[in-house]
Amino acid sequence: MAGLAGRVAVVTGASSGIGAATARALAAEGAAVALLARRADRVAGLAEDIGTAGGRALALSGDVTDEPGLTAAAERVAGELGRVDCVVANAGLMLLSPFAAGRIDEWRRMVDTNLLGVLLTAHAFLPALREGGGDVVAVSSVAGRKARPTSSVYSATKWALGGWAEALRQELLDDGVRVTLVEPGAVRTELTDHISDPAIREASAARYEAVDALHADDVARAVVYAVSQPPRVSVNELLVRPTRQDY
Repeated sequence: MAGLAGRVAVVTGASSGIGAATARALAAEGAAVALLARRADRVAGLAEDIGTAGGRALALSGDVTDEPGLTAAAERVAGELGRVDCVVANAGLMLLSPFAAGRIDEWRRMVDTNLLGVLLTAHAFLPALREGGGDVVAVSSVAGRKARPTSSVYSATKWALGGWAEALRQELLDDGVRVTLVEPGAVRTELTDHISDPAIREASAARYEAVDALHADDVARAVVYAVSQPPRVSVNELLVRPTRQDY
């Protein structure tokens, strides 16, 4: 029997990258997986693939900044898959730019998605988690530990996640809910594609090649490791860098 059989997981940002890889990995271990992302066609295709492989998946079109939408998603997952006991809050944006450039719309998008979106996601599923225990996994970044030029606002959202996750861990001790912060370094995903500054986008892509960036599956395995531990074991932080990454 697979290690996560009988568990129900929700993965946000599941249409690509770390989210899609994590959903596949959880399903391969026997979990029923709800896939939430804005790109409905992508999650529908992923749900079909998981089903073909013998797993169980539910595709949900939604945005982590939409509080009523998350509440509706939580109700639908409970009705179709059962009580959620694992939430992987993965949706995020990395819109790097010099702070002096004043790209305030991009700042807002990152704060809304990277920080508020994680909070809203966790809050929507918290009643289910507190009923019987489980896991909250927040996908952060090495940028939550190491700030660099052009990453000021992105890093701010990820540093904030660290403080929130530790406080939440302490609040939920008596409920049997574990909180894990996963902090990947450079990963080969679509994250750099959305950087609007061409020079920064190209430099980021070159840097990822130079350090032999992680694959999404590498991070997915870290998530599976954390949530597969016995209930007495709480893996609070996982920092996963490419071997050649120096920061």
